[in-house]
Amino acid sequence: MDQRSSMESQGGVHLKMTNFSPQRFTQIQRENTSIFEPQTSIETTHSSNTNRTPFSRPKQLSRAPEKKLTLFALRLAILEKAATGLGTLGFIWATVVLLGGFPIGIDKIDFWLVTIILLVESTRVFSRSHELEWQHQATWSLADDGFCSFDPITMSRTWISSDVPLLPYGRRVFASSNISKFLYWLQLVSAACCVFISVTRLVTHNVGEVSTLDSDKMNRKSALSIFYSLALAEATLFLLEKTYWEWNVMYKKMLETVNEELELGHTGMISVKRFFYDSYSKSVNRSIFDGLQMDMVSFAMELLNSNSSDEQLIGIRILERFTANSKFFQDTLQRIGITLSVMERLVEMLNWKDPQEEEIRMSAGKIIVKLVGKKQNALRVAGIPGAMESISSLLQTELIRDHGDYDFWAFNQLGLLILKKLARDHDNCGKIGNTRGLLRKIIDFMNAEKGLLKSQQTTESQISKVKRALQVVKMLVSSTGVTGTQLRTEISELVFTISYIRDILKYCENHPRLQKLGIDILTSLALEDDATERIGGTGGVLKELFNIFFVETQNDVRIAAGEALGMLAFESKRNCHRILKLNIIHKLSDALESPLLRVNAARILRNLCIYSGTGYFEELRTIITAAPTGLREIMITNEIKLQEVMVGLAAHMFKFMTYEETNAMFKRSRINDEELSFKLIQILKKHPKPSAKTPRIRRHVIELAIWMMKDNIKNIQTFKNLGMMEELEVVTDTTSELESFNIFSGAIGLSRYKISIHSLVKIATKLMTNHS
Repeated sequence: MDQRSSMESQGGVHLKMTNFSPQRFTQIQRENTSIFEPQTSIETTHSSNTNRTPFSRPKQLSRAPEKKLTLFALRLAILEKAATGLGTLGFIWATVVLLGGFPIGIDKIDFWLVTIILLVESTRVFSRSHELEWQHQATWSLADDGFCSFDPITMSRTWISSDVPLLPYGRRVFASSNISKFLYWLQLVSAACCVFISVTRLVTHNVGEVSTLDSDKMNRKSALSIFYSLALAEATLFLLEKTYWEWNVMYKKMLETVNEELELGHTGMISVKRFFYDSYSKSVNRSIFDGLQMDMVSFAMELLNSNSSDEQLIGIRILERFTANSKFFQDTLQRIGITLSVMERLVEMLNWKDPQEEEIRMSAGKIIVKLVGKKQNALRVAGIPGAMESISSLLQTELIRDHGDYDFWAFNQLGLLILKKLARDHDNCGKIGNTRGLLRKIIDFMNAEKGLLKSQQTTESQISKVKRALQVVKMLVSSTGVTGTQLRTEISELVFTISYIRDILKYCENHPRLQKLGIDILTSLALEDDATERIGGTGGVLKELFNIFFVETQNDVRIAAGEALGMLAFESKRNCHRILKLNIIHKLSDALESPLLRVNAARILRNLCIYSGTGYFEELRTIITAAPTGLREIMITNEIKLQEVMVGLAAHMFKFMTYEETNAMFKRSRINDEELSFKLIQILKKHPKPSAKTPRIRRHVIELAIWMMKDNIKNIQTFKNLGMMEELEVVTDTTSELESFNIFSGAIGLSRYKISIHSLVKIATKLMTNHS
């Protein structure tokens, strides 16, 4: 669609096409600015994070509580590896030196005790190596801790460790946790036996006198002493390790303490246990320092890529908790944001519609909501192939068969919230618009029936869904450039868009925030010619806008309604006719007395004067009753924006008055031609160059001066005497592109005036020179 093409004087409109937030709107109102003004720069109002560097690492990250576990695992691994090293040395000594070197030469009791120690130690080492495996197995399934959220009838083509029937009978007895406990006690018994035997033999051992000529028995006593000492040291280190373990795990409750510090909740213990055993296993089976490289975030991200639903749930729960925690969220979001595989996995999870995976899908959505709050992350997420389709799947409203309790509403809210944050970026708006069926789904959530909107029983959560849909649409239609034009066209062509907004305007008196959002959407849509006609042609829209404009309600809503009406009347002859048929000219004239409404009332009246055509001359003549008010504001106001719109209105309002009516109007207002002329010259002197806040004021002054000088030699002489020629020369020398456009997008002009300001200067100069 072509942009709105032209406008004279005050009818010019600035439509600020950047994104708005409620906070920004409040700021704009406080600064007494308007969307009808061009901005010196295109502002970016993405979020409260705009002025931050999203991925700058804070100087001091919150201390990670899981570091206690990795340090604990390191110390245990040191003891474990030391004991294992001594055990290996003892085993080699026994097999090579004792049993291999002189098994026949040692006493029978020592032979069997050495053999027993080797068997016991072998049992302990075997139990130790497999205890970690079974401990791991015990943490692989949430069902073991009673936290399983999945339906047991869910089809799975692989076994879950906790479900494996090791034996045909006694399934409960041979559970992973029970086998782990059995191996644990087996190690303790083995170590205790080893200590007892070693201490006993070291104390009581007597191999008798050995002849120096008996070379086979010469070193037997020393060899046995070394073996029993190695066995004792190994078993002692192992028992020390177990004591240290029990002290920290059972007495000091280290795992529970870390879980509380991580704030993972009652389901967090399974995550903490799994993390600790992973760290301990790495320290034992690899370098002792490998476990120190683990942290809870990377651990959770690894679990997301698992094929096990339980592990996926553990990982997603950790990330959800961390992104919602003020101590950990910044670092967590940064880590996720720079890990493309994790973001792709989270986006993929949005499309999981199996009711058994509802919690995973919900948690993934919550994480993405936090993630796209940062602009860089939002761009990365939107750039993932299929991301918009996955987000669109959250807006599904129909029931899946046999699962009527599926929480579609919560997913709808998440989807709208994600889209709202993505739509803060211009490029993302284009992607949203290009996703098949997505715009229609968003618009459908704007549908709010009369019963819902007017009922006192309506909950805030019900209203929030409508509000978020409106917020998303508002951001989309506020886009700039070709993308904005395409989105406004497509959204206005959806047959329910404008009728849904009409219902909101009509029935939402108890929810003015919804009305404000709906009005802002109409204002942006009106930038397109066809959309303007669709809005005006939808029965009741203009009427409801005027009802809001005139009826007492929140001030920002009334101001927004006035701006929308001014935009809808701009360059639209049909809408001007529709407005005139509402018989509200008297009300608009009276609104010029209201400090809240007078600026927008003047804009609406001026557009009616310009674009209504000749067929409604008599209806528009009623506007002359407002002429004294307009003149008075021009003369006395210190508000430059009000002065600008009143001068612009006067330049066209006087065209509907006869010479006699004009004289009577000046008398009623107690202002004469000379005083008005002097005021206009003062305004030109006050604005020696164009101003971004009042870009049309010099144009309006020249237009009004031209009207005053036509067929009035007295006024021509007055202007000449006041120095009008010199002021027009200043205008010519300082004219800029700012005064050449009537619609702005930020600092970009979108359509030019039909009559340039240079042409107006020439007309005024010619009037004065021809009567010199």
